[in-house]
Amino acid sequence: MLLNLAGQRKVLFLGGKGGVGKTVTASAVALHQAEAGRKVLLVSTDPAHNLGHLWEQSVGDDQVELFRSGDGVVHGVEIDPQRTIDAYLAEVGVTLRDFMPEHLHPQVDQHLKLAAQTPGTHESAMLERMAATIEYGLDEHDFLIFDTAPSGHTARLMALPEIMTFWTEGLLNRRTKAEKFGAAIRALDNHDDPQSASGESRDRRIRQMLLRRKNRFEMMRNVLTDAKLTSFVIVLIPERVPVLETVELYADLRETGVDVGGFVVNRLSPTDAGDFLASRRVQEDHHVQSLRAELPRVPIDTVPLLATDLVGRDALRQLAQQLS
Repeated sequence: MLLNLAGQRKVLFLGGKGGVGKTVTASAVALHQAEAGRKVLLVSTDPAHNLGHLWEQSVGDDQVELFRSGDGVVHGVEIDPQRTIDAYLAEVGVTLRDFMPEHLHPQVDQHLKLAAQTPGTHESAMLERMAATIEYGLDEHDFLIFDTAPSGHTARLMALPEIMTFWTEGLLNRRTKAEKFGAAIRALDNHDDPQSASGESRDRRIRQMLLRRKNRFEMMRNVLTDAKLTSFVIVLIPERVPVLETVELYADLRETGVDVGGFVVNRLSPTDAGDFLASRRVQEDHHVQSLRAELPRVPIDTVPLLATDLVGRDALRQLAQQLS
């Protein structure tokens, strides 16, 4: 299911509970698609980054090459939340200072320092960075695959593009009213007044920023909700809590209009390696069947518990073979 789905889409998100194997699964898919000749961008949005460990090389906030063979290539990036927040607040700070007289600029700086600690700022900044990554990624690559943060954070993030689009539209409407009022005031003043020209320039910059954000959020919303372009696969392990979280995440994603293409159940115990593991496998099969019963129309890939650590390209190829 997963490899076929990847071959049919341009954007794929992998999500699920923490520690279930999202990163290694995303890496295996990325390598498989590159070896099929596609240009792949592998993006980690999970704060607990592991791409560098898996690919045995340094990966950071700037795009690096992880693999190349013929026409196929994997580029990787681990989005740095703090760097993303700093860049986001720096842009917001420029806009706020345009609104405020110079003697209030220190208060703007203090406000931004406090804002940097709020969860909403983190999610908004990450959303903008993901949207920008999709925007340039689709221009430069054949396939984008996102290794996302644990379930609850990802579900909120998937819902944000629509919320932020409406919010930005509201700001634009208010700017339009403010600009009309400002134009009427300026018409009463001397047209050669440099303060008047400065006000018009400021209005243009603010409007341009809001329009850019609105267009970017609309683009991301359109990409996320286009089932022919984008799909989401939930990765889990065969235990009760991950199965329950998977059912909830599936419902949350569907409510936001995101296509869920299937599930990957990792680390199924072998049946021929002793009574203990065989007993666990009975319980694991029960959990898998309960998932099938809850969501019978959603395809499921199962991957056995492998004997070795999944590190390096050969191990990723081994996992891709299991997925096929």
